[in-house]
Amino acid sequence: MTLEPTEPELARWAADSRRSRGRRHPEPPAAPRGEHQRDRDRIVHSTAFRRLVYKTQVFVNHEGDLFRTRLTHSLEVAQVARSAARRLHLNEDLVEAIALAHDLGHTPFGHAGQDALHGCMAAFGGFEHNLQSLRVVDELEQRYLGFDGLNLTFEAREGILKHCSRRNAKRLLNGEPTGPAWRFVHDGQPTLEAQLVNLADEVAYCTHDIDDGLRSGLLELEPLLRLPLFARACEGDPRAAAGLAPSGSAFRPAGVDARADRRMLYQALRRLLSTLIDDLIAQTRANLRAADPQDVEAVRRSPGLVAFSAPIRANLDELKSHLFHALYRHPQVVETTAAARSVVTDLFTAYTQRPHEMPADHRGAADLPRAVADYIAGMTDRFASREHQRLTGRQAFAPVGG
Repeated sequence: MTLEPTEPELARWAADSRRSRGRRHPEPPAAPRGEHQRDRDRIVHSTAFRRLVYKTQVFVNHEGDLFRTRLTHSLEVAQVARSAARRLHLNEDLVEAIALAHDLGHTPFGHAGQDALHGCMAAFGGFEHNLQSLRVVDELEQRYLGFDGLNLTFEAREGILKHCSRRNAKRLLNGEPTGPAWRFVHDGQPTLEAQLVNLADEVAYCTHDIDDGLRSGLLELEPLLRLPLFARACEGDPRAAAGLAPSGSAFRPAGVDARADRRMLYQALRRLLSTLIDDLIAQTRANLRAADPQDVEAVRRSPGLVAFSAPIRANLDELKSHLFHALYRHPQVVETTAAARSVVTDLFTAYTQRPHEMPADHRGAADLPRAVADYIAGMTDRFASREHQRLTGRQAFAPVGG
């Protein structure tokens, strides 16, 4: 068996837009664009995509101009995934569409906002940001005369619905029996393109959260250098560990120029990215040789085929665990997280008690709690903060530098 594609640029197991399962609302082709290129274009021009520039990745938007946002994170995921897709002869347009849309349903203030909104919605079906991303592209974007949403292809919608509780999957299947939630009930897999974006997301946020964490001063370098995956990224250049370590550290001998720190960090991060991507591609190729799927439907019936090798998977999990405890649960981040939860909870209470404070298309909805959740989830960090101050008279976040 060969890994060479049977169609120009596409392997036989790749998603081919010419054989797409189509859109919920049939539309004529838009030649010369393919259907998944068209998906990508619609996402880029959507309102929800533009709002990502002011939504938290790790650090709330007002904390610094150089930290990642949901928008820059999405662009980085798209770059990582598309690069890998090209080497695997997968559908690059579909990969990019899924990557750019995968966080459209995120609330303001990142996971803190999502957790708070889920708590507010506990009695009304809960809140899942992956399900909300699908809701954005299926219903909430209002750009076309003939339908709500962006009317994306099945394959793009399937990839956007990265996770979904079984309860919500069954509810979605009631309205769309063969829709993208099918696999969560019947234990199927999405396309290789969707599987790839899922892991590219992990690669991007782990690598780039190290950069933001070190830049912020919340992450310490020496514990990172004791992690095999990061230590390996510093190998091959005797200046790397020394150049990255803080002045006076045992990792930095006398005479090392501190001005090289950022260059050394970027070199280490590039090597870390390369290690992860190269391993992902090598292991995925091995899995494809073993499974030998004949088409994309065989991929859906197979176990997950896009994967890291076992050693790299273990090393990456160790790195993620370190980031969780050292960065995401850092006291300064937790303090901001608590304020963010308060903002979202207060907004939900205010809007459900005083719906007239929302725009007319939200306050007139039959399902008011869900409409409130949609409105809050669509907010940027700074708009949510302003609304909170307007409605409560309180400033949730201390001024930067105050």
